[in-house]
Amino acid sequence: MQPTEHLGIYKKNDRLFTVNPEGCRGIKVYNEQLFDEDDKEYRSWNPYRSKLAAALLKGLAIDISPDAQILYLGAATGTTVSHISDIITKGTIYAVESSPVAIINLLKVSEKRSNIIPILSDANHPERYQHIVPAVDLVYQDISQRNQADIFIRNIQAYLKTNGTGLIMVKARSIDVALKPKQAYDLVCSSLQQQEYRIKKTVELTPFEKDHAAILMTQ
Repeated sequence: MQPTEHLGIYKKNDRLFTVNPEGCRGIKVYNEQLFDEDDKEYRSWNPYRSKLAAALLKGLAIDISPDAQILYLGAATGTTVSHISDIITKGTIYAVESSPVAIINLLKVSEKRSNIIPILSDANHPERYQHIVPAVDLVYQDISQRNQADIFIRNIQAYLKTNGTGLIMVKARSIDVALKPKQAYDLVCSSLQQQEYRIKKTVELTPFEKDHAAILMTQ
């Protein structure tokens, strides 16, 4: 098992892994593979199930410190959230999900992971969870809606620290089926640049996710 340039993320045979916390040994989140090495239990991180894993394998470089405060929009059932939980051993993930069905699984994931705070709410209205979420180091969004860029910007304005980082997973077909994927990505980048945010990198997620891209930005 080899450490990567990203703290808390490991690689072996072109596959990514994170370390399962002691209190979660033997527990799977989405039927991922577990195996022991050097007195640690590693969880395989499937890029076909997690867009963040796909982006990392496609060359995205992002610094997530162990004590990071993260606002995660579109947490779903907790697949990617759980791997971030492995990485930020001293931090907190505020995981916002609007689906009452999905959040049931997210609650189960968070039962043994005290650094995950599940929030049932609509990310279109960031003011609804302002009593829970502090200023954060990273706003991460994976929401497949036409106005996904606007949702991202509103949450950045509400919660992202100065010099913080934003990462949005863009689903091109949700923005406009008439546009080519690159045109959709450029549209999101343009929206961010109009707010004077700086685009650091855009990474297409093929072959792991069709017509998706990860866009990394800073203030």
